[in-house]
Amino acid sequence: MSPATTGAATSGADARPAQAPPAYSRPGFGRLMLAEWTKIRTVRSTLWSLILLFLLVLGFTALFVGLTVAQWDDMKPEDQASITADPVSFILGSGFFLGQLTICVLGVLIIASEYSTGMIRASLLAVPRRLPMLWAKATVFGLVVLVLGVVVSFVSFFIGAALFGDKASVSLGDDGVLRAVIGGGLYLAMLGLFALAVGAIVRHPAGGITGVIGFVLVLAPLASLLPGSIGEHVHAYLPSEAGYLISKAHQGEDDILSPWEGYGVFALWTAALLGIASVLLKRRDA
Repeated sequence: MSPATTGAATSGADARPAQAPPAYSRPGFGRLMLAEWTKIRTVRSTLWSLILLFLLVLGFTALFVGLTVAQWDDMKPEDQASITADPVSFILGSGFFLGQLTICVLGVLIIASEYSTGMIRASLLAVPRRLPMLWAKATVFGLVVLVLGVVVSFVSFFIGAALFGDKASVSLGDDGVLRAVIGGGLYLAMLGLFALAVGAIVRHPAGGITGVIGFVLVLAPLASLLPGSIGEHVHAYLPSEAGYLISKAHQGEDDILSPWEGYGVFALWTAALLGIASVLLKRRDA
């Protein structure tokens, strides 16, 4: 082959268009949920937090209901009447009062710990649009807490009902009881999302946990100190106070909101915080 022919062949080979690199395909929402599920189930602190939730809720339910039954004959008639009017609320409240703090802490850590360790950068590199990552994390965490919360709520109810016996008899077939027991799980799920939203806004574990606990345990007593109907309405519309109404079988005489209205208020609080978190996630650097 002559040099000219060789050069022409080489030139023709070089003129061939190079293969385009494969197009980058963004992970679908299902894959994002799978990734978030992998994160949750492989972190050891998550497992211990969920175990602690079981121990605290069931342990305090047995403790407080057992003490109440032991002192039943010495209680004032009005105190006995308030318990027998809605035993399921007393049973669930006995364990959830302190057990819910586990969900508060875990909800903040689910996202704030990624910021503190720098792992959030890897997550955002995989999902440049950012918001689907937040929605996937919230969806997976909310479903996990919902399932676990319903299980804990039912077990807690059966423990309390067995301890009360005929002193404050209650069954799932009573009016509003089944909704209240399932509502215990709904409350914990919404509380977890509320805590996750605060963690996404604050981005620091200690600050986020302090903020959520302040909302749940500190603001309610302070609001009750406000004078007249102002204090009553502020107290009623606080997120945890409104949301916990879903775990009551009946609307109390002093309750401004019904159970579903209260849960709706809690959902609006959570949605507003998640909206703020989504805006800040798009605007701030990781």
